[in-house]
Amino acid sequence: MSKTLVTGASGQLGQAIVRHLLDTYSVPASDIVAASRDTSKLAALGAKGVELRVADFDDAASLDKAFAGIDTVLIISTDALAVPGQRLTQHKAAVEAAKKAGVTHLAYTSMPNPDKSLVTFAPDHLGTEQAVKASGLPYTIIRNAWYNDNYLHSMPHNLQSGQWFTAMGEGKVPNISRDDCARAAAAALAKGKAENKTYTVTGPQSLNANEIAAIVSDAAGKPLTVIQVSPADLQKGIEGAGLPGFVAEMLASADANIAAGNFDAVTNDYETLTGEKPQTSAEFFKAHKAALLSA
Repeated sequence: MSKTLVTGASGQLGQAIVRHLLDTYSVPASDIVAASRDTSKLAALGAKGVELRVADFDDAASLDKAFAGIDTVLIISTDALAVPGQRLTQHKAAVEAAKKAGVTHLAYTSMPNPDKSLVTFAPDHLGTEQAVKASGLPYTIIRNAWYNDNYLHSMPHNLQSGQWFTAMGEGKVPNISRDDCARAAAAALAKGKAENKTYTVTGPQSLNANEIAAIVSDAAGKPLTVIQVSPADLQKGIEGAGLPGFVAEMLASADANIAAGNFDAVTNDYETLTGEKPQTSAEFFKAHKAALLSA
């Protein structure tokens, strides 16, 4: 019997990965371990027979306990973005714990091209990838493209005003749904073997801001005009809307990365992993029309 542990299983991506392991790939619940700092958030999975364990990336002892007896570990990148360097420290601790536990397959959720990315958190991903490879453990790195889901935070307000302020310029991005990323990760885990391979999971087409706006507008039935601004002005605007400075800087840096062309690459890795085609942005936003109109 092989045991697969998913860290961060109470988060949106983690929940979806466990769901796909159970439902899409028919992995027995008894072979899955869901880990989180707070296992009370995993009660629904526990009710399905999934084993629950505490895993606190700031507590090495908890990681040792969580990883004991595990064959495959998926490290989902944490949300510790407020303090520079904290997330990479957490990830390195998890990699070290996996090595100590003698796992036979280490997987990690990363981002496209972290070595040349302008996104503020890219160094966390690059450093973690390097730590994963240096561990000597058989690995699978899954680089997830920018989520379509990310737009659901700002697009309802944009549609209300009819304007979308962006610093994407003419850059393009192959957006993909979080659920498709979860399905791809679950497929990599369900394979049951590590290939020492890196997959970049993208949507089926790369789109610029005007193309994304047209798709969102069509799905919502409301006009949306793109207004290009500089990354610095975008950051100021986001901070002015009340979001924390580190979030504003991250979102502006993501747009700058798109403008620089660093996200503009479509792959077939999703289909390689799942045997399916990824959802298009048009399909995604039509399915989420209610959320677009929620402002």
